[in-house]
Amino acid sequence: MIRINEDLCKGCRDCGLCIAFCPKNVLEMSDKLAKKGVNPPEIINPEDCTLCKKCMMYCPDLAIMVRTE
Repeated sequence: MIRINEDLCKGCRDCGLCIAFCPKNVLEMSDKLAKKGVNPPEIINPEDCTLCKKCMMYCPDLAIMVRTE
C-alpha cells in the first residue's frame, strides 16, 4: 500500500525522485494541483508495486509511506 501526503510533497516538477527511482513505473506526475499549487505524484499501477520502498526512501519531503499491511 502506497500513500502520498500531498501537503508535504513539493511537486514533481521540482523533485520527481519518487518517479525516477520506482523500478516498476508505479508513479507518474499528476495533472491535478495540490493545495500548494504543485503537481504531486499519482499512483497509476498499484498492482505492479513490489513494496521495495525506494519511492519512500528517496523522497526528501517524507511525503510517501509504503506499508506492507
